[in-house]
Amino acid sequence: MSAGKTIRTLLDAGLGNAPSIMAPGRQPLSFGALRALADDTGSALHELGIGRGDRLAIVLPNGPEMAACFMAVGSYATTAPLNPAYRTEEFAFYLADLRATALVVEQGARSPAVAAARELGIGTVELIADPAQPAGTFQLAAEGRPEATGVPSGGPAEPDDIALVLHTSGTTSRPKLVPLSHRNVCASAANIADTLHLDAGDLCLNVMPLFHIHGLMAALLASLGAGGAVFAAPGFDALRFFSWFEEARPTWYSAVPAMHQAILRRAPRNRRAVDGARLRFIRSASAPLPRQVIAELEETFSVPVVEAYAMTEAAHQMTSNPLPPGRRIPGTVGRAAGPQVAIMDESSDSLLQAGETGEVVIRGENVMTGYENNPDANATAFAAGWFRTGDQAVMDSEGYLTITGRLKEIINRGGEKISPLEVDDILMDHPAVGQAVTFAVPHRSLGEDVAAAVVLRDGAESGQEEIRRFAAERLAAFKVPRRIVVLDEIPKGATGKLQRIGLATKLGLA
Repeated sequence: MSAGKTIRTLLDAGLGNAPSIMAPGRQPLSFGALRALADDTGSALHELGIGRGDRLAIVLPNGPEMAACFMAVGSYATTAPLNPAYRTEEFAFYLADLRATALVVEQGARSPAVAAARELGIGTVELIADPAQPAGTFQLAAEGRPEATGVPSGGPAEPDDIALVLHTSGTTSRPKLVPLSHRNVCASAANIADTLHLDAGDLCLNVMPLFHIHGLMAALLASLGAGGAVFAAPGFDALRFFSWFEEARPTWYSAVPAMHQAILRRAPRNRRAVDGARLRFIRSASAPLPRQVIAELEETFSVPVVEAYAMTEAAHQMTSNPLPPGRRIPGTVGRAAGPQVAIMDESSDSLLQAGETGEVVIRGENVMTGYENNPDANATAFAAGWFRTGDQAVMDSEGYLTITGRLKEIINRGGEKISPLEVDDILMDHPAVGQAVTFAVPHRSLGEDVAAAVVLRDGAESGQEEIRRFAAERLAAFKVPRRIVVLDEIPKGATGKLQRIGLATKLGLA
């Protein structure tokens, strides 16, 4: 399906007058108009001397212009979306590490990215939006000509060109550069569309940030590549979600668990929107979705919840639970959904049998060929033709995968290995607990011990000792958190994911 595909050829999937990009209070942008916008953007870049292989860092707020800009620029050059919330020093690092040809920002933007680009001698290209025009319509303008390094051929990108460059979310070391080719991202878009049975009648409400692989691949590329549409909301806002939901009337949405939980908290106050929905499924990815939340989502919205397993190096999706009539198994991330997936021994290159715990490894057309300029990382990441994901899991005889944790996040309590996800699952069974995240805290003699942060359900009351007693009745003594912190909100990363590594320091427990 993806052979010879590029971002530009994906746009040919939609009928000319069919909607492609939509947004709150705006007229939709048709596929015909999006194709014309992409080609006009290619011409504008060519006039600036920018072409295939040149890297454009994109710093734009979530919304239709960001969606359209990614598709248009990605059709003719290499995109590198960055989080608009970065500080000047962070932008300076990422722009230099990317070797960006130019920076794309909103007209008149006061983003610290502009100052960082100026300091590095990187040209700025301004995106000029017109709110009176269909959603996503824009023009590009620049002063002077950026120092281009690519191939200003004037033609669209080719399948083996790099479409997208992202950094891994570094926790204890320097972030690694992940270059994804058009072949990679188009294979991933096709895999997601096949898994979800997407077609021209589907509309995705996107609340994921479009500087992140989840939003770019699952919501945007998979939808447009199937001829469907995307309703590009301006980021995630639990207070506004249901107004967008009523306006868009989507057939699906995809989010991270923390977002799903925030939506559930507001669902009782938005029964009209829920009852009038035309959803056919809900998707979750980028972090484990507690089985309790799956059950609550399915009961609230009366549609199946499909949990997928994904990572940047695989251009997002690796496995997924299937839609009905396929069998969904809550607590698992489903079966291989695109690439080949296996379990490898953590200390050798040997593949393990069903029921044995080890490291998840993958290979396939959607998987990157290697980190950029990082031979040491590549030497450890690839083994016998497989990419090591860094995730620990077990696969059953039917191919369903149960993630037991990130290898780096497994808690080593005096030699006893504890899966934070197992403890999360028990804590979430407590009737007062709405969210839970288990993490390691330093211990003088054991090396690490177990702690957890929880958020109580609205109106619920409970304390550390009562929750600990609940856990102690269901877990071996060494797995019971020695400290449970009750919070109003658990700190999250830029993409809405709960982050275990570093949480002890953030909460003053290190």
